[in-house]
Amino acid sequence: MKETLVKILKAVLKRLASVTLWRYRPGIIGVTGSVGKTSTKMAIAAVLKGDRLIRFAQGNFNNEIGLPLTILGDYSEVKGIFFWMSVIFRSLWQILGPKNTHYPELLILEYAADKPGDIKYLLSIARPNVSIITAIGDIPVHVEFYNEAEEVAREKGRLIEFLPTAGFAILNKDDEAVLNLKDRTRAHLMTFGFNRGSDLRITNFETRIFEGVPTGLSFKLEYGGSTVPVKIDHAIGKAQGYAAAAAAAVGIAFGFNLIKVSDRLKNYQPPRGRMNLVRGIKSSLILDDSYNASPMSMHAALDTLRDLPAKRKIAVLGDMTEIGSYTIGAHETLGRLAADVVDILVTVGPRGKIIAESAQKTGLNKKNIQVFEDVDEAKKPIRELIRKGDLVLVKASHIIQLNEIVEEIQELREFHLEKKED
Repeated sequence: MKETLVKILKAVLKRLASVTLWRYRPGIIGVTGSVGKTSTKMAIAAVLKGDRLIRFAQGNFNNEIGLPLTILGDYSEVKGIFFWMSVIFRSLWQILGPKNTHYPELLILEYAADKPGDIKYLLSIARPNVSIITAIGDIPVHVEFYNEAEEVAREKGRLIEFLPTAGFAILNKDDEAVLNLKDRTRAHLMTFGFNRGSDLRITNFETRIFEGVPTGLSFKLEYGGSTVPVKIDHAIGKAQGYAAAAAAAVGIAFGFNLIKVSDRLKNYQPPRGRMNLVRGIKSSLILDDSYNASPMSMHAALDTLRDLPAKRKIAVLGDMTEIGSYTIGAHETLGRLAADVVDILVTVGPRGKIIAESAQKTGLNKKNIQVFEDVDEAKKPIRELIRKGDLVLVKASHIIQLNEIVEEIQELREFHLEKKED
């Protein structure tokens, strides 16, 4: 019965969204990738906001229900049957009643590819004018639902296949799986990344440090012979540089110059749980990357932790889910990487044991490894473990709920940057 109701709801939402797009004809910016979708979406919104009336999902609305819901209204959460009745009524009024003068000119939509056919279905609702593919990597998230990793790339590549010739396909030049998709579009091609030859190139990338504490990022963006500096507060890691560069490419596609793009990126606030800097208890600092995890993003997070100053470096790592046959090998590799970076390793979840065993075999002292079955078991020991000056990375797939660890060890005071930093 429940499955039947869900199917009916999907069909109704799809029809309402399609008719809404037909009536209001907004521009559509589509974002897909195995990592970085939400950060990129938020960075694009920061660049475009002010010049265009835009809408983007506040939550993780990127599937058969979430995407049409974003088209229909500015919703942030789903609340039950009365919520859906209200959505349907408001959508019908938006279609049949007086034209809504506040309907957005641009929609920024995330397209998830959890299983084969997902992107095709979402494109049957909304086809973008501008498409961004952030990153895929060698072991993509959700690969367990595909026969091979290459199928994930092909599925995500659908987002640029159906672009109009006047559209823009914006691709990560540093990701081979993404760049290999470039021949699958008729649209204008733009690339971004750290590598030479990127249309939007990131250079001089560094973490800003004040009194021994990381406070944000600074880097330069190059395009067409011009260069501008960019600063992003309260965020760490190259993933935020990629998000900013992809957003800059969108800005260029809409006719912005680099100076304007750089100025707008000052307003970019990375979404919660994506390498945010959070003040921790006992004068510690937390790298909150707890929202999700894949082998690619795990490795990037550990690389970031390696490069930052701290009295002790602690990694709280949990399971990476939905990677199928890669599961054991990916967690073993993660353990070896962690052993070379951290002073203390804490693992949470059944697959976390693989990380811990691999780290110990690689040379990390057993007394510096703690293993927990779940978040509730880990909270108190992790809180007691932390000392002044510690830098704590927290990262796992969303289902492990390591956001609760962040809530347990964060300082309730708001984290402010000192004015004298610059």
